[in-house]
Amino acid sequence: MKSDYKFSGITLIELMIVIAVVGILASIAYPSYQTHVTKTHRGESAATLLESSQIMERFFSETGAYTGAPLPFTQSPNDGSSAKYNIAYAAGSPTATAYTIVATPTGSQASNDTKCAALTLSSTGVQCIKNGTKCSDSATASVRDEVAACW
Repeated sequence: MKSDYKFSGITLIELMIVIAVVGILASIAYPSYQTHVTKTHRGESAATLLESSQIMERFFSETGAYTGAPLPFTQSPNDGSSAKYNIAYAAGSPTATAYTIVATPTGSQASNDTKCAALTLSSTGVQCIKNGTKCSDSATASVRDEVAACW
C-alpha cells in the first residue's frame, strides 16, 4: 500500500537556524536601541534646561535679579511621566546676578548615561557635563567637542 501523505512544516534544524539569526540580530540591535533612548532622554533634559534658562532670564528682566526665581521644572521629562533627570539649582538657590541649573540623571538613566552624567547650565550660557568638570568654555578643543556631543 502506497501512502500519498506528505509532511509539511519546518525541521528542527531550520528552526534552530532562524532562532540563531534572530538572536544575532537582537544582540546587535538592542544595545543600539538603548543608546538611542539614553541620548533622547539626555536631549530632552538639555531642552528643559534651556527652557528653564529662558524663564530665568525673563524673571531677571522683570525684577532685575535672579534671587527668588522659582525653578520652573524639577524633573525631565516635565510631562508627568517618570523622571529621567532631576533638575535643581546648583548650590541651593540663585544669587542676584548668577545661577546654575543642574540636571542629574536618575534611575536607569543614571547607569546608562555615564558618558555625560549631570548636565549644567549657567546664567552666562556655559554648558557643562560630568557634574561641571568639563565645560563649553574650556581652552581645550577636545573637551569642547565632548561637551557639544552631550548637549
